[in-house]
Amino acid sequence: MKELRDLIKSKAEYLGDGILKADGFINHQILPGFSTRMGKAFAEEFRAQGVAGATKIVTAEVSGIAPALVTAQAMDIPMVFARKRRPAFMNDPLFEASARSRTKGEDVTLYISSRYLEPSDRVIIVDDFLATASTLEALCAIVDKSGAKLMAIGCIIEKVFENGRERLDRFNVPVIALARVDLVDSGRSFTVL
Repeated sequence: MKELRDLIKSKAEYLGDGILKADGFINHQILPGFSTRMGKAFAEEFRAQGVAGATKIVTAEVSGIAPALVTAQAMDIPMVFARKRRPAFMNDPLFEASARSRTKGEDVTLYISSRYLEPSDRVIIVDDFLATASTLEALCAIVDKSGAKLMAIGCIIEKVFENGRERLDRFNVPVIALARVDLVDSGRSFTVL
C-alpha cells in the first residue's frame, strides 16, 4: 500500500531495540480516511489470496482495534477483540492465551468470550505489527481453542528483521502485510521494502 509506505517513510521513527514508532497514524492517533483505505486494502489482499467466507475478524486490544474494525467494516463482518484484563462482567466461559508484550516488557493474557467466538466461525486475525509474532500466536491459539477455523492473518507493518513470519508458517494460512520494514545501517535506522 503506497500511501502507508509513504507515511512510514515520512512520519515513522526507529527508536532502537526493534521499536518502530508509527503512533501518529496507526496506533495512537488514528487518521479515519487513511484507516478506512487500509481496511479496504486488507479486504482486497485477502480476496486476492483466495480467502473467502470469513465470518469474524479477531484482534487484541488496544492497537489492533482500529485496523481490525476498518477491515471488518470493509468485509461487512463482526470484529472481536481479545481483552488484556478479564472484566467482572465476563462470566461466560473464556478462551485465553498469553503473549509477550514488546512495548510493556511483560507477559499479557488475552481473553475472548466463548459467546463471540464459536466453532462455526471462520476467522481472520488483523493486528498493527508483525514483529516477533507473540501476540499473533496467542490469538491463533485462542482461535484454535474455540474450534473456529483460522483463514488468514493480516498486519499493517511487518518488521522483517524480527522473523515473526517464520513463526506463523505452521498455521498454513496467508499472512498479509500492507508494508514491510527492515533495519539498515547496522540496525540504527530502517528502510521500507
